[in-house]
Amino acid sequence: MKLGFIGRLARVTLGVLAISLMPAQFAQAEKYASIVVDADTHEVLHARNADALRYPASLTKAMTLYMVFDALKAGEITLQEELPVSRAAASQPPSNLRLRAGSTITVRDAIRALVTKSANDVAVVIAERLGSSESRFATLMTAKARSFGMTRTTFRNASGLPDAAQMSTARDMAILAERLLEDHSGYYHYFSTDSFQWGSQKYPNHNALLRSVDGVDGIKTGYTRASGFNLMSSARRDGRRVIAIMFGGSSSLSRNQHVSDLIEAAFNTFETPRLPDTALASYAINNIQRPGNINAAAMPMLNGEVFTPATIGEGDESTPLRVAPR
Repeated sequence: MKLGFIGRLARVTLGVLAISLMPAQFAQAEKYASIVVDADTHEVLHARNADALRYPASLTKAMTLYMVFDALKAGEITLQEELPVSRAAASQPPSNLRLRAGSTITVRDAIRALVTKSANDVAVVIAERLGSSESRFATLMTAKARSFGMTRTTFRNASGLPDAAQMSTARDMAILAERLLEDHSGYYHYFSTDSFQWGSQKYPNHNALLRSVDGVDGIKTGYTRASGFNLMSSARRDGRRVIAIMFGGSSSLSRNQHVSDLIEAAFNTFETPRLPDTALASYAINNIQRPGNINAAAMPMLNGEVFTPATIGEGDESTPLRVAPR
C-alpha cells in the first residue's frame, strides 16, 4: 500500500510548527528532516524537509528486516536456520556482535541483533544469505522500496554504514514503516524487543522511547557522523497509531525528546476539537520543543575524530569505543 499523503499537506495541526524550527540562512547546511503520519488515515500531521535527501544510517536495517520478513513469509528461510558468517561479515565495524568468520547465527537471533544492537556484521550475514552478495542484496532492497513508493531511496548496503549514494527521505521512511506494519504485522513485535542476549553479553534496545513514551512499540534508531542521530518510531494509543520520523539530531537525547514531543502533539490533536487551521497551528507550535542544535547534526570533529570522551560506532549508537590518545 502506498501512502496516500504524497502531495497533500493534510491537517496543519503539526505542519506549521516547522516554520519556527530553522533559520532560513542555515537551509543549505541543515540535516534535520521530520514527518509525522496518522497511520490509520495516512494524513501527514507534520512535515519538515520531508522530501529532502538524507543519509538513513541504520534506519536502513528496517528495510533489511522487511526483506527478511518477506523471505520468512515466502518460506525461503526459517527462524531456526543457521546463517554462516563470512570474513566480509565478520570484518564490519561497530556496531556489531563481533561475530567470527566460520561461525553461524540463527535467523531469529539475527533479527533480534538488528533490532536491538543494530549489528552491522549481522546485516551482512543476512544480505549474503538472501542476495548472494551484499551489493546484490542492496539492489534488491532498492527495487523493493521503489515498488511501494519510496521513489527517492537508494540502498548500497544492508547496514546503513556510510556510502555517499545511500540516501532516503523522511517521507520514504514513513512509507517503509507503514509497509512493515501492514505487510508484516506478524513479525512487527520484534521491534519491541527490550534486550538481546548473545553469549555473555546482554544488549539493550537502542530505541529508548520504548521505555519512556507511552505506546511506542518500535521501530529503529540510526547514527553516522554524516547523518546525525536518526529515529523511526511508531506508537499506538486507544486504537490510534502514529508514525514519526526524524533525521539529523545533534545527540540521541535531543532527538529522543523531539520525537517524543512530536508523538505527544500528534495524539493531543486527536483529542482536540476541530478548529480553524490558524488555531491548530498555534496549538501545535506551543506544544513542541525545538530540537537541540539541529543545524549541527553531526558531532564536532577534532583531528578526524568525534570531539567527545568516546567515539560512537557508525551505523548506530553502539557502546562507545575509547579514542586512543594521540
